[in-house]
Amino acid sequence: MNVLLWHVHGSWTTSFVQGPHRYIVPVLPDRGPDGRGRAQTWTWPENVVERLPAELHSEVIDVVILQRPHEYALARRWLRRTPGVDVPAVYLEHNTPKEHIASTRHPASEFGNLPVVHVTHFNALFWDCGGCATYVIEHGVVDPGYRYTGEMPRCAVVINEARRRGRVTGTDLIARFERALDVDLFGMDARSLGGIENLQQNELHRDIARRRVYLHPIRWTSLGLSLIEAMYLGMPVVALATTEVPRAVDDACGVISTNVDELVDASVALMRDPARCTALGHVARERAKSRYGVKRFLDDWNHVLTEATTA
Repeated sequence: MNVLLWHVHGSWTTSFVQGPHRYIVPVLPDRGPDGRGRAQTWTWPENVVERLPAELHSEVIDVVILQRPHEYALARRWLRRTPGVDVPAVYLEHNTPKEHIASTRHPASEFGNLPVVHVTHFNALFWDCGGCATYVIEHGVVDPGYRYTGEMPRCAVVINEARRRGRVTGTDLIARFERALDVDLFGMDARSLGGIENLQQNELHRDIARRRVYLHPIRWTSLGLSLIEAMYLGMPVVALATTEVPRAVDDACGVISTNVDELVDASVALMRDPARCTALGHVARERAKSRYGVKRFLDDWNHVLTEATTA
């Protein structure tokens, strides 16, 4: 199957392209948001091919995966075909709604009621998809292996664009943790906040696994893949109990709460107890493997893609 999708979320796409299909990603000369092409910081298989917009109309495309509202117009212009009419299409929703709970109509309903795939059950609950068929395909993550050492009595946080996203990603909460312990922020644009950025994925996994605790202060995003990756690495987790986190993390692999003071106290206690951190991390890894394995993820996607192309 030839699958057209934009390179929007690197970690998610890295798992998706492990499947059996041929994956076509648009590329632009500046490798901007609408044409990033193949990943530069992840390792992707050879079945992911880049195509310039001018080349796409001559490609055989079996299904289009849209991930942002404006991609509908891009697909019509670049393919010279209308998604959902001239070529099968699904809309993949990565995010929680951004508006008031009473006005969260999904944009896919404006594109002829395309099927919508949510990455969490929380998202499926909160989005109003109208008459669109909806699916939930929970994340699948490529196993980076057990790497935890916890040798550094510090917390690791991974947030991309932490300054811009602010309260959404709990960037403001980091200071409350820093009053009690040491915190290292990783991610795109982290340097502006004194953090660490521009690491290759393998380097990121190595470096955060040296920290004793993985801190996830996210208020309102879907379910951070960095959280699941940290669990795979064997890290104990301290996280806000918001959105999908209570489904992903339990007391056997970390501490979750909406009380920030409780999370600060828990982080301090874990810093003093490396043995408990190791034990929690082992459970976290097994939970990640059982719930967020790539095989289940790809099987779920193959089912949806088959339905979309045979409807």
